[in-house]
Formats: sequence, C-alpha cells, structure tokens
Amino acid sequence: MSQINDMVVFSFNKTKLLISLIVVASMKKLNLPHFLAINAYSIKKLSILGFSLVALPLVIALLYSANQISLLSHQSTSAIFNVAELVKTNRQINFTLAKMERSASQFLILKDQDLLTAYLRHEQAILKAMASNPLFNKDNNLNRLSKEFSQAIKLVHRYLTLHPLETSSLASLQVHFTELVSIRKKIAEQSNNLLISQAEQIKASANDVRHDMLKSLMIIPFTLIIAAIFIFLITTPLKQLLKKIQHLALGNFDSEVTFNGSPEMNEITDALEVMRNRLHALELQKSSFIRHISHELKTPLAAIREGTELLYDHSVGELNAEQQEISNIIRSSVTRLQRLIEDLLDFNIVLDSTSLQDAETVELSLLVDQVLQQRSLDIKQKNLTVVYKSAAIKLKANGKQLSVILDNLLSNAIKYSDENNVINIVCSLNDNTLLLSIIDQGIGIADGQQEKIFDAFYQGIPAKNAKIKGSGLGLTIVKELLMRLNGTIEIKSNTGINSGTAMTITLPHAFLVETKIGVKA
Repeated sequence: MSQINDMVVFSFNKTKLLISLIVVASMKKLNLPHFLAINAYSIKKLSILGFSLVALPLVIALLYSANQISLLSHQSTSAIFNVAELVKTNRQINFTLAKMERSASQFLILKDQDLLTAYLRHEQAILKAMASNPLFNKDNNLNRLSKEFSQAIKLVHRYLTLHPLETSSLASLQVHFTELVSIRKKIAEQSNNLLISQAEQIKASANDVRHDMLKSLMIIPFTLIIAAIFIFLITTPLKQLLKKIQHLALGNFDSEVTFNGSPEMNEITDALEVMRNRLHALELQKSSFIRHISHELKTPLAAIREGTELLYDHSVGELNAEQQEISNIIRSSVTRLQRLIEDLLDFNIVLDSTSLQDAETVELSLLVDQVLQQRSLDIKQKNLTVVYKSAAIKLKANGKQLSVILDNLLSNAIKYSDENNVINIVCSLNDNTLLLSIIDQGIGIADGQQEKIFDAFYQGIPAKNAKIKGSGLGLTIVKELLMRLNGTIEIKSNTGINSGTAMTITLPHAFLVETKIGVKA
C-alpha cells in the first residue's frame, strides 16, 4: 500500500514538473514583452496560440486526472487480488487444519503409517499456503502469527514423529491442536482487520482523487480568461478596422485609412486605402460633372423660362386658345425641369462627400425661418397656416445639409396639404437629442408605402391638384443626409381625409443648447 501511495506522489510531482517546463518553454519562446505586443502576430498565429494556451491546461488536467484514476484502479485491483488471496488462504488453513487434526487422531489410535503420511502431506500444504501469500510477509501481525502457527505445527510434528506411540495420548494431541485453532482464529481476525484497513485506504484514495478532480475544475475559469483575452486581442483590431470601413460607407473619403495591426489587417488596410483613393477620385469627378451639367442646364433653362413667361403673360401679343394651351404646357414642363435640376443639385450634396465635412454653429429657428421664407409663395397659394413651436437651439452641424432636409420635408407637407390646412413644426430636446417634427393634415401614407417612399425615384399617390410632378428624390435625399449625420427619421401616418402625417427627425450627436421655447405662426 505504501508503494502505491509513493507512486501517486511521484506521478503528481512529475505532472507539476511537466507543467512548469511547458510554461517556462512557452514564455521563452514567446518572449513575454513581445507577446503583449499583439501587432507582431498574425490572426492565424494568435488563433493557434490562443487555442494552444486554452487547450494545454485542460489537457494537463485531463492527463493528471486520468493518471490518478489509473493509480486508483491499480490500487483497487491490487487490493481486490490481495483480499481474494487472503480469503482463499484462510479458507485453506481452516480446511487443512481440520484434516490434519483428523489424520493425527486416527494415527494415534490405529497406528497406521499411511495416516501419518497423510498428516505430513496436509502439514506441508498448510505451511506452503501461508508462505505463498505475500500479505503474510508484508503485514507484521500476520507474519508474527504465521510464525507462531508454524512453530505450533512443528510441536505437533515432533509429538507425532519423535514421541513414542505407547505414551502418546489424544488428550495431549488435543492440547496442541487447541493451540493451533487459537492461533488460526487470531490469523482470521487479523485478516479481517487487514481487509477493513485496505477497504478504508481505497475509500480514502477515492476521496482524494475526487477532491483532486474537483480542484482541477478550477482550471476552467483560468482557461475562460485566456480565451476571453485572445478573443479581445483578435476582435479589437477587427472592430477598429470596421470603424474605418464605416467611415468609407458614410462617404468620408478625405481621411486616409491608416492602421497598425497584424499582417492580415495591414493588407486589408492597404487595400482599403487604394479603394478610398479611387472612390475619392471618382466622387470628385462625379460631383464636378453633376455641378457642371446642372449649371449648364440652368443657363438655357432660365432663358426658356423667361421667354415662356413672356408668352404666357401676353407680353408679346395675344395668343389664341390653342397657343395659350401650348404655352401652359411649356410653362409647366419648364417649371418641372427646373425643380428636377434643383433636386439633382440637392442630391449631389448627398453624393459629394466633400460637402459633408464643413460643420458650423447653426441656430435652428433662423434655419427654419429661411426655409419657410423660401416656401412662402407655395404656402400662400394654398392659404396654409404654419405653426412653429420654436426653441432657441444652437447645434454644431452642416447648415446646408439641414436646410435641404427641412426644405424637402416642408415641401412634402405643403404638397399633400389641402387648402386652409395647418402645418405644425415642433422642435424639442430629449436627453441632449434634437427632435424635429413636421406634421401635416394631408391624406396620409399607407403602411405598405412608408418604407418605399425613401427609395430613389419612387413616387407614391400623387397629391391632389398637384401642378408639378415630383422627382422622387426628396425623401431619399433626406434619409441619406440623416444617415451621414448619424440621425434617423420616423413616420407616423394614417390614411384618410385630413388624417395627416408626422415626420420626425432625430439628431442624437449634435451639440445642442436650449434657452427658450416659444410658439409663432
């Protein structure tokens, strides 16, 4: 049993030594200061290293547990074998001792040498059985009792072989065998004690193994920490690179894409930088072309519109009914073409990334007043009432972008409002977030169209008595500009006469200052 315990201790020390050697070798190979600099490692190396460091403690714990279980199994097998041998030896001693007593008694009575020979054969068998059992040599008490038993057998042997048969008596023989039986009982009792002791030792060893395995579970949080560290090391540069890509998605082509990371990340960064340069060049060319062609179209268009107005107003002479009708068609088409060119210029603001970088301090009430002034003629034509719940709010943003957003929303509200309706413009602050709502009393927007109206060139149900057909770009421009301002737009609408639509824009990241809330119409 002590040899088994020594084997357990030796195995445990060997496992600890193995762990220490692996850790030291790993630290020397990694060069800890360089290990902390994640930029020196590729994602592939980091993944392999992280998996190795997570798997290594688990594998060591598994090997140690398997070794402990193997030793416990060996100890249990040895104990079971010893128990079986001990039970077998005790049974053989009892059975053979009874035969010895019977043969010796018959020999004294019958004086038959064959009976003595049988006794001597049984005597050798019982001595051999005790000598062949290793526990009789290992256990001190059993060894002592076996020697006493052997000595008592020798006394019986001398009594039968050296003592004259005429003077021998069964009573004297029974005294010797009574001594043998007494020693045999002590051997059986010590064997039982030894079996109980071995069972307790196996139980204690099993408890120790169970405790060691429970302690080895403490390595799981350690491996989880290692896994979390490597997940952080791998995902952090990916998230940083994702921010660079998101800037490009927002049309920010002016800032150079730079990143110092793993070799794979650097390759992606170089590819993004090449793409940024090409996109920036294409963006500049496209914006320049749109601005140029738009202005080139506006110059002859102004002359066409001026001539059309002269014809329409009869400034160059009276027109007949057919000529007047043609003049009306030309006038409407020129007006629509002018509106399309203006929408194209507004849409160019969305496409042109260079126009999105200029931030300035804008007073919201003044900006709304300017938009209302630009749409004053349309408002008067329908006799609309605009109620503006204003707030003295200043924000850091691009005034041109906000003006385009407000103009398109107000234009839609005017377009779908009936005569003598009311349009409400409400500004408010909520947790440093600007909420601006434009609410009309029009026919509303069906649920199935509320997402489609933001698609480019999509046109919903035409407004009642609309003189000029829209381009379908207004709300697309609004959504794109709000996206670049990190803002959102929400629609609440019901269909029906005077049901109305409320369009609310949210600018969460603007620098806002609230001083006074008021109402003006």
